[in-house]
Amino acid sequence: MKESGRKQGAPAPCAACKLLRRRCAEGCVFAPYFPADEPQKFANVHKELPVHQRGDAVSSMVYEANARVRDPVYGCVGAISSLQQQIDALQTQLALAQAEVVHLRVRQTASFSHHGFGPSSPSNSGSPSSKLMNSQAKPMFDMDMVVDQASFGESMWSC
Repeated sequence: MKESGRKQGAPAPCAACKLLRRRCAEGCVFAPYFPADEPQKFANVHKELPVHQRGDAVSSMVYEANARVRDPVYGCVGAISSLQQQIDALQTQLALAQAEVVHLRVRQTASFSHHGFGPSSPSNSGSPSSKLMNSQAKPMFDMDMVVDQASFGESMWSC
């Protein structure tokens, strides 16, 4: 009878230790997740996670674990959702600020033309530089930004 190197009654090594050809300790951290009777489970994980990505995978698991400590119900999803809400609020604030800038520029342009500072102003019409400016008249500000007030309520990230 052929004798194996194992003691009678000793548990079989977990799938991870077996594939990596190392001794499976009694408290092996892989054993609960990669049981001996499911060797393909660890083989797939080991094959699909290249060596150069393992550090990123560990960092990701640590981040998720820390997020679960802070928020046991939602974890990372809660953090992502909170950040998304902040982005939406900031995008709305930015759009409103841009609209206000456009509004103030329009008011400023209108104010200049009502107070005689426009290109057809009599106080500027006699100087040679004003004639040069009048021949190349361009608007003071380009009005190329259009703000759609109706779209403030919905996020550009919503599905």
